[in-house]
Amino acid sequence: MAFSIASASLSKGLTGGYLPLAATFATDAVFDAFLAPYEDFKAFFHGHTYTGNALACAVALANLRVFEEERTLERLGPKIARLEARLSAEIAPLDHVGDVRQRGVMVGIELVADRAKRRPYAPDRRVGHRVILAARRRGVVLRPLGNVLVLMPPLAIADDELDLLIDVARDSIVEATEA
Repeated sequence: MAFSIASASLSKGLTGGYLPLAATFATDAVFDAFLAPYEDFKAFFHGHTYTGNALACAVALANLRVFEEERTLERLGPKIARLEARLSAEIAPLDHVGDVRQRGVMVGIELVADRAKRRPYAPDRRVGHRVILAARRRGVVLRPLGNVLVLMPPLAIADDELDLLIDVARDSIVEATEA
């Protein structure tokens, strides 16, 4: 597995969310920058509280085997494209959506009071919270960060589940912002 970034932390995905486990990856250049005798205090004095649990590590290894066997990462391309197309066609044009940001299957949908002026909602309106309540009534759990709706579906999401996610997000945004 290759990384194009200098370092990365990951956690929940290692075990599929079943047990706590975290890891940090770094390129050789980043790792080598911390190599020195102990008395130079150049060591990377950091660790995760969820590092090294034998059961969690076994679950992570089993989960990584499933990723490899099911080619989870290789099969993401069409899902990412489907998500992008649906977001562009059905979420981005909504009157109270200021911006849609997507990186792979991670999505941030900014909710705004005035799209033309990009004026945000006042915090006391709790629009993000109202959207997730509307989504729950439709059987889907979403997460707001203030007035940004966060979509982070599992990488193994099926096409019909992805469609449901977008349908519910769209309908819930409309309900919460146009009521």
